[in-house]
Amino acid sequence: MTTQFSLVTTWTPASDSEALGYGIELTNIGDEPVGNFQLGFSGPARVDPHATLENGKLLKRLSNHTLIAPPDGFVLEPGATWTATAQGLSYGLRHWSDGANSAYVVLENGQVVTIPTQPTKGKGHNAPLLKGAAKFPVPAKAPVAHSIIPWPKSVATTGSRIAPVGFDLKPQGEAANRAAAAFTGLVHDLFPVEALVRPASEAGMPVTIAEKPGMGSEAYELAFSENSVSLTATTRQGLFYGLVTLGHMLRGARLYPHTFSFPTGGTISDEPGFAFRGSHLDVARQFYTGAEVSQLIKIMAWNKMNKFHWHLTEDEAWRIEIDAYPALTEVAAWRGHGKALPPLLGSGPQPTGGFYSKAVIRQVVALADSLGIAVIPEVDMPGHFYAALQALPELRDPDETGEYQSVQGFPNNSLNPAHEPVYKFVETVIDEVLDLFPAGIFHLGADEVPLAAWSGSPLALDMLEKMAGPAMREKHAKQFNQLGNHHGADEIEGSPTAILQAEFIKRVHAYISSKGAVTGGWEEAAHGDAVDKAKSYVIGWRNLEINAALAERGFDIVVSPGQRYYLDMANGISWAEPGAGWAGWSGPQETYEFEAREGFSEEGLKHLLGIQSCIWSESMTDRAIFDRLVFPRLSAVAEAGWTLPERKSWERFKALVGLMPIMYGHWSAE
Repeated sequence: MTTQFSLVTTWTPASDSEALGYGIELTNIGDEPVGNFQLGFSGPARVDPHATLENGKLLKRLSNHTLIAPPDGFVLEPGATWTATAQGLSYGLRHWSDGANSAYVVLENGQVVTIPTQPTKGKGHNAPLLKGAAKFPVPAKAPVAHSIIPWPKSVATTGSRIAPVGFDLKPQGEAANRAAAAFTGLVHDLFPVEALVRPASEAGMPVTIAEKPGMGSEAYELAFSENSVSLTATTRQGLFYGLVTLGHMLRGARLYPHTFSFPTGGTISDEPGFAFRGSHLDVARQFYTGAEVSQLIKIMAWNKMNKFHWHLTEDEAWRIEIDAYPALTEVAAWRGHGKALPPLLGSGPQPTGGFYSKAVIRQVVALADSLGIAVIPEVDMPGHFYAALQALPELRDPDETGEYQSVQGFPNNSLNPAHEPVYKFVETVIDEVLDLFPAGIFHLGADEVPLAAWSGSPLALDMLEKMAGPAMREKHAKQFNQLGNHHGADEIEGSPTAILQAEFIKRVHAYISSKGAVTGGWEEAAHGDAVDKAKSYVIGWRNLEINAALAERGFDIVVSPGQRYYLDMANGISWAEPGAGWAGWSGPQETYEFEAREGFSEEGLKHLLGIQSCIWSESMTDRAIFDRLVFPRLSAVAEAGWTLPERKSWERFKALVGLMPIMYGHWSAE
């Protein structure tokens, strides 16, 4: 006797003739009838808690995890299919990866049966589904003689010779030795069979590496002759970037000798346009091992990016070991059927997840430092804290009543700014985190606190009355009735929630500052001017206008608009493309051609630190989807961070980017 099922999900957008419908078709492919069962499934799409479910019952819903059952008395016979239709989602499906990508059946006896899933079928869409990085073939004739990404500030090379078999590095001094060692390790890991570094005994071309005072902190100069290269820079980082440029040139000239050349004379002088050139990785929605994180950091270094923003906590999981609170990794790092956190975003009923031990974090930080990359940890607070609150319920106001919902569908997911034990917890976490991350930056998140947060907390309402008066208390208390059982909008400046959050941020920021560290935050951290602008920076994510306005107010800003630099957004509008769509779409060319400086005044530009790509992971259960979404757009952001606008060229970039490494080696079959 076998108990097996298959699941098909379908999407029908609303039209004049047809109602919106998210179809669930469960087929019994076993040989026994099944009754009194439940079906659980998850994926980026979220069934609304007030959705109408035709031919079924909605039992539980937490964010994108849904548990449903057939009508009472229904029996699913062998070979038969139960079809239910949800008419109501938090947002309409836009791409094939939006739908359910994990599922399971809970039988009447409690047995859990995992079900294989297929990509959601969109009505009217039958194009092949796209996975893997899009291919950018290297042309027979390129617009430039050398393959270098990001493109340098000045290229004045002459002559051409057969590509060297490799480089014989000759460092002079400690900084040069460290840069040479980092480069040697990097090319060994990224291109293990190419042997880009070779001793003189194997005919390696001599590269003299020497310090030269007076240059910018990341600047370098290369001088070429017939049989040698001279590299100079003031810092280890500048020397390392010069070697990376040489590595790009060598690979291009060796792999495509009819397209690219290696010079016999002239110079390259280079330095970045922005000091902050970062990428973020969300490891909470999907877990990436320490080895995967390290690989991404190596690819960032090959793109001359210098800030890695490690998004370690979320509603969906907590990923960093904290000695003082072992429950965080015992409880909040794992998801599964029957656990405090159910299957979410494609994780199945079995225990799924993980966290980074302090030993692993130290290894990652040391690697990044050797490659000139500062690692910025983020512990997102006070919102996006559902997982941690499941592990540490004592952090809630014990007298809080009612329920508010985050925009992602998590109830009561925010640390309470009026509950004093919260601050002991936060300060302990900050102490342990800063001990691991020597860059001296603590990113506290501060984004997307629901508008009705804490409206049922007596402690919060008392605090609000003391700060803003009885009228504000009454306004906030009413918000639960208006918003608490619906998707609350993100907190807005001047709202009761924003006032409470600003007080929380002010206190946490003061503690971070007392430790000699800089506070990072998303743009909402600027609400109420809660942070000292001289000791903080914010990342603008909604649109460029908000970025420019924050800079005008004197906030140091990193530009990362969802419309262009959120690498989870799909590459195109087609259903066949994977990824998210709430901010639209951005193909490689749109991402490349976006200009972060646009709309900034001369005064505002003084506060524009740089740019950052953000890799959010909701859609990325399949690593082929990761490659599709991240590459080559990561390189497009990297060039925008380094190369001045007047020296950017899409035609050049697309001719060169086919030489850049990708994470998992998945290439599109299109």
